[in-house]
Amino acid sequence: MSALDSAKQWARAIKRDAVALWIAARDSRVPWYAKATAGAVAAYALSPIDLIPDFIPIIGYLDDLLIVPLGIMLAVRLMPPDLMREFREEAARREKPVSKAGLAFMIAVWVLAALALTWLFWPKPA
Repeated sequence: MSALDSAKQWARAIKRDAVALWIAARDSRVPWYAKATAGAVAAYALSPIDLIPDFIPIIGYLDDLLIVPLGIMLAVRLMPPDLMREFREEAARREKPVSKAGLAFMIAVWVLAALALTWLFWPKPA
């Protein structure tokens, strides 16, 4: 298997696990701490916008290459293995959802950052 094939397989697994965590966050059999972690990771991973936009050179892909996979690894470790297997099977049959909560959170972060920068750089009266 080539490096490109391995990378494609890894990317498919990440996408599947993000959907599986989205399913897990809504399942009553999942412990609350795993559910909270899974929900946060899935909301961020499935959000249509990123914390760091991809057009920013190098660091724009940092969340896609580091933050999301590390969050998924943590959430999967907190999940009971038999349930995670079930969620992965269901995720393989579903289409990728879009996280409205993740979208709202990212918009809120960007708005707060814009307000903080405006306040920081607004000319102060002498």
